[in-house]
Amino acid sequence: MRVTFLAHSGFLVELDSVCLLLDWWKGELPELPDKPLFCFASHQHHDHFNPQVFSLDDGTKEVRFLLGKDIQLSEHNRKKWNLSDVTAEKCAVLSGNEKMDLPHGVTVETLPSTDEGVAFLMTCEGKTIYHAGDLNWWHWEGEDKAWNRNMEADFKRFIEPLRGRRIDLAFAPLDPRQEGAADWGIRYLLEVAEVKKLIPMHQWEDYRPTEVFLRAFPQWTETVLPVERLGQQWVL
Repeated sequence: MRVTFLAHSGFLVELDSVCLLLDWWKGELPELPDKPLFCFASHQHHDHFNPQVFSLDDGTKEVRFLLGKDIQLSEHNRKKWNLSDVTAEKCAVLSGNEKMDLPHGVTVETLPSTDEGVAFLMTCEGKTIYHAGDLNWWHWEGEDKAWNRNMEADFKRFIEPLRGRRIDLAFAPLDPRQEGAADWGIRYLLEVAEVKKLIPMHQWEDYRPTEVFLRAFPQWTETVLPVERLGQQWVL
């Protein structure tokens, strides 16, 4: 599969038969191949969802939209987003712990998030891809200790369905704003699941934490793929 980093937590994954567009809100899209396109938006935060994604339903290809539960297709929002009835019919709004079988052999599972919306686990062509959205071990210095303890408990509980699962490619937050706690979520994910490759995200275009992480945990050098620039591509 070919993977393109668009910006922040946005990626395009091209498989043999389909393309997966994940949390695209900015960044230049490469030319899309003539394949069915599945667009995912984990939640409504502006750094994960931009209603311009619906403009990709332009009649040139088969498109479907998988949306986190807080992206409401209310009459008000549909009017604000200029979302036609035709495109709205191609949208599915998912809560945590749901599973949906889609055309072209694509299966989508969701996990609840420790912030808004959901995380996505997508299976297609025998490959499993995980996009965390904002499901992360959010620990903030200065935050109430009980809040941080509850966050840890929720994160570990929500991610438990991934225990022992093979994940061919994972996208998970490594947020520099968390400073010393930035890698806690990624480390736990790597310990719980059988992750083959992981690309850090939600870095606000500050990619230094990946370098720090790999110096501290060189055993993950073959697993974690550093992001270095917008538009970067990997062929896996």
